[in-house]
Amino acid sequence: MDKLEHIKVISFDADGTLWDFKKVMKHSLKYVFKALHEIDPESASMLDIDKMIQIRNKVANDLKGIIINLEEVRLWAFRETLQVIKRPNDELAKYLNEIYLKHRFEDIELYDDVLPTLNVLKNKYTIGILSNGNSYPELCGLDNMFQFTVYSQDFGVEKPDPIIFDIVLKEANCTKEQIIHIGDSLRTDIAGANNAGIKCVWINREQEENTTNQPINYEITSLSELLDFL
Repeated sequence: MDKLEHIKVISFDADGTLWDFKKVMKHSLKYVFKALHEIDPESASMLDIDKMIQIRNKVANDLKGIIINLEEVRLWAFRETLQVIKRPNDELAKYLNEIYLKHRFEDIELYDDVLPTLNVLKNKYTIGILSNGNSYPELCGLDNMFQFTVYSQDFGVEKPDPIIFDIVLKEANCTKEQIIHIGDSLRTDIAGANNAGIKCVWINREQEENTTNQPINYEITSLSELLDFL
């Protein structure tokens, strides 16, 4: 392994790295589905959670580069969901979006290895968030843990674009040689760090195979493994 004595800053992805985004998304959509069933059982019968996720992903792809605020993207997704089942209703879409966002932010659960690891690292390093998502640390028990937070929707640029890593360097007041990025996505985190010339750690909790051509400096299955080499 490369020597890492010069590392002063650690940037963390959020969704999928510090907490299970897919789990909290499905959990939140269950409340949406329940609310829709109470209001319009027939509409609910034409949907399920997987279909709502599929519609949301299509809408997000269609709006890429047009709308970057993810809460607004989610609202558009609920509008489109009701259109798909021939029940267009803007007020209902807004109501469903409010229910979703309430649980989306309030019910996040950290992975078990997060707090113990961050509590050790914060004593030696400047640590921060670099995320394409919209989950905020103060909403999930991580108040005052991070010295910087960089969210793509605030700057209009997403990982793997190296520009957002340049923003992190300015926020953290460090050089490329002084930072290492931790993330779960080969497509955004690892590719982005590689594009920016920054060292990276792939957190591969599910022990998936790397089917990309992205070089990985370090691979771990738990955040606690960071303490072994940092």
